[in-house]
Amino acid sequence: MKIDKNTTLKIAKLCRIKVRDEEIEELSSQLSSILDWVEKLNEVNTDNIEPLNNVSIATLPLRKDKENLQDQSKEVLSNAPEKLENYFAVPKVVE
Repeated sequence: MKIDKNTTLKIAKLCRIKVRDEEIEELSSQLSSILDWVEKLNEVNTDNIEPLNNVSIATLPLRKDKENLQDQSKEVLSNAPEKLENYFAVPKVVE
């Protein structure tokens, strides 16, 4: 499937991305090749093949909860943009 310049500009507008004029041709060809690849996938016969996994029946492995008595507050707060004593400092959101 061939994607033209107008379609590429419309897609860019819907995605709210800015595309320079010199990028439009390359982006159009890339989008066209992606759609061609998807069309090839549609040609594959998958009638007798069961899905590998289904989200509704998948179970995630559980891990044991381990108690950790080490004080790691300094390591955690080292990632904070602002801190006050031993707490995260955040802007006031409620008047």
